[in-house]
Amino acid sequence: MAKQILVIEDEPNVAAFISQGLQESGYNVFVAYDGQNGLDLLSQKNISLVVLDIILPGMDGREVAKKIRKMGYYNLPIIMLTALGTTENIVKGLDAGADDYLVKPFKFKELLARIRARTRNKDKILSKNHILRIEDLELDSDAKIVKRAGEEIKLTSTEFRLLEYLLKNKNKVLNRIDILENVWDVNFNMGTNVVDVYVNYLRNKIDKNYGTKLIHTVIGMGYVLKRE
Repeated sequence: MAKQILVIEDEPNVAAFISQGLQESGYNVFVAYDGQNGLDLLSQKNISLVVLDIILPGMDGREVAKKIRKMGYYNLPIIMLTALGTTENIVKGLDAGADDYLVKPFKFKELLARIRARTRNKDKILSKNHILRIEDLELDSDAKIVKRAGEEIKLTSTEFRLLEYLLKNKNKVLNRIDILENVWDVNFNMGTNVVDVYVNYLRNKIDKNYGTKLIHTVIGMGYVLKRE
């Protein structure tokens, strides 16, 4: 059965361009021109992925993404389209619940590559053992729960994927390109510092209030998750 994609985009020409390309690539496509109609379609259809414009009438894309997560679609991939390509705006979109972003104008083949990456086996970086541990930090990849010293820590979907990748490769120094390609699946703009921003987010949540620091910077090389 063909995967079903929901496109929430208020510009008719852009929506038609995306819809036609996806249909020609074998997807079933539903289009909404504002956030509320998009949420209504989502609740009615078996959607595999959402392509979401950030600038929408009424409710903007960030608010739509937050509502999608609040509706219980925690693992539904969301690719956000934005004309605002700064790190600050990218991070705001990811913080709202998006899994990926694409800056307008974009080439359709790039969007298609990201959709394929997001709708492929979502568990490709998971260990066969769904519990990943180091010291008193524990990540349950099935239940999507992270605990340290027995205390549950709330992470966004992006923070969870980053921590999961670090745990899967504990004691190994990972450069920024490694992290971008494996956590975000595709090559992001190397000029952004999204990786550094999210590593700092993780540090504040899993290291800041604990005696043993687990995330370490290797100057000029990248990051490593290990005991001090």
